[in-house]
Amino acid sequence: MKPLKELTRPNIWQLKPYSSARDEYKGATASVFLDANENPYNTPHNRYPDPMQRDLKKELSKIKKVAPDRIFLGNGSDEAIDLVYRAFCEPRTDNVVAIDPTYGMYQVCAEVNDVEYRKVLLDEEFQFSADKLLAASDAHTKLVFLCSPNNPTGNDLLRREIEKLLGGFDGLVVLDEAYNDFSEAPSFLEDLDKYPNLIVLQTFSKAWGCAAIRLGMAFASLEIISILNKIKYPYNVNLLTQKQAMETLYRYYEVEHWVKTLKEERENLEKEFAKLPCTVHIFPSNANFFLARMTDAVNIYSYLVSEGIIVRNRHSVSLCGNCLRITVGTRMENEKLIEALRRFRIGEHL
Repeated sequence: MKPLKELTRPNIWQLKPYSSARDEYKGATASVFLDANENPYNTPHNRYPDPMQRDLKKELSKIKKVAPDRIFLGNGSDEAIDLVYRAFCEPRTDNVVAIDPTYGMYQVCAEVNDVEYRKVLLDEEFQFSADKLLAASDAHTKLVFLCSPNNPTGNDLLRREIEKLLGGFDGLVVLDEAYNDFSEAPSFLEDLDKYPNLIVLQTFSKAWGCAAIRLGMAFASLEIISILNKIKYPYNVNLLTQKQAMETLYRYYEVEHWVKTLKEERENLEKEFAKLPCTVHIFPSNANFFLARMTDAVNIYSYLVSEGIIVRNRHSVSLCGNCLRITVGTRMENEKLIEALRRFRIGEHL
């Protein structure tokens, strides 16, 4: 890995971050706060939240086994994705490399930040080659994006290829583990010390059942996290989000039960899907969804909408022709989906 200073945009490296009132005073013992131009009424929502989410990171650290100062919390994982572009990629000069297909926000953030986005197509089993990603990179490649389990394909990427990429790439590797809770594969959080160029993304939106609060996590070296903290907005995670996340952490046993149930439901749903005449192939999944190749994805999607059932049409995505992405729901929701597809007949709903 190159020195972090070489990877960071010069203006970001030299940037003096904004210092908020709650950055300058971190204590909790004062009884009168007249420093932040807050309204003294409507407690507790009148006060700015902790800009560094210290209490939340302390509790999260116990579960993730990562030091609090190596954790970044943002407004969804999308904030962390955008920040790594802003921190490390010089617009119209640098580029990033990513697998294809994968989560679409990697490319959207590249285009927003005016950074070249290079796609490397997965193979027929939705796996990637570290050598191909390295071959697509050059001296101006600052980031490589991976997602495992991948979205929309649902499969774990080969660990040996991820490790090979981490060992062979001079820039930063962003590994999105949004769906790792549903996989048997161990998280790369255990390897942060081994790979200083690794940034692991996770989220409260999937296994934790908290998509509405918009809370994403990034884990990396202290130096990388410090740069992200330097350029984030001062109070990027609001008080309501921090409180709800803390309550969820205290109910971690419930999250584990949800994950177990969803994995069982995924297996049942896949079995029922395989029996349908309109199903061509079901791709193996390690997430809370699976990808299915259908006889006519566009027509089947429209039919399901007419039945009040919404899945994701991935027909236009690379390697996903005639594919639908099916999120695993409750037993009742899954049965409603299967019953509707049993009624579907090819050619009757054109």
